[in-house]
Amino acid sequence: MAANSTVIGTINFITLLLSIPIIGNGIWLANEPDNSCVKILQWPLIILGILMLVVALLGFVGGCWRITWLLILYLAAMFILMVLFACLVVLIYLITNKGSGHPAPGRTYVEHDFDDFSGWLRRKVVSPNKWDRIRACLNSTDMCSELNQRYRIAQDFFNSRLTSIQYGCCMPPAECGYTYINPTYWLTPNNTAASMDCLQWSNDQMQLCFHRDSCKAGLLANLTKEWRRVDIILFITLVVLIWVYLVGFCCALGKSKTGDTPPRRKKQNT
Repeated sequence: MAANSTVIGTINFITLLLSIPIIGNGIWLANEPDNSCVKILQWPLIILGILMLVVALLGFVGGCWRITWLLILYLAAMFILMVLFACLVVLIYLITNKGSGHPAPGRTYVEHDFDDFSGWLRRKVVSPNKWDRIRACLNSTDMCSELNQRYRIAQDFFNSRLTSIQYGCCMPPAECGYTYINPTYWLTPNNTAASMDCLQWSNDQMQLCFHRDSCKAGLLANLTKEWRRVDIILFITLVVLIWVYLVGFCCALGKSKTGDTPPRRKKQNT
């Protein structure tokens, strides 16, 4: 009996520990400039992590005090959690398996096209009302202005590893042929017919590339990169949850049978 209680307590402690990286990743996304402006994945992660905490407590109480109905509720909640995790893992994978990008001409970094990303992601930023709000949020950060303080020499800037959103929003596309002055100020070439985006670049520090498709593509590229990391953690959590569920299911059945079986009375010698 004590060994069974120890097992139940251990697996629920593992469930509680698993909730920490889930909540932590939600908080991390909420503090990233791109995710904090779009606000899609962070709250589902935080809510899932809190639900895991509650479920772990249900299993701990039901197992230690041998409360049958609470153990049944625990198993049902664990099953629902696994289904939610599986759906989220598959959804994130389907959303982020596009938009790998292409090498920028004459540069060491990768540029992205807006049309390369999944339709679901594009719909989150394509609406003018949505993008105006997102653009204002991105503009309020220092992701572009910090480049002027960090890089003084053109070669250092071109060899640096910036984020996709900085490449897309803070500088003109490489194909446009702009001349570098500093990371957010470029001289316009005589011929800017490479694409319509080339004509829309502005040295106004409040404009830059924030109104162009390359900025939207850079934002989506950043989101997919960060979401892929989260998806790996979710997948590992799902695998461990399935193992915990199977062990918890066996222990819960054992507890239930033990609790429902009346103790045998010793025969008295006559």
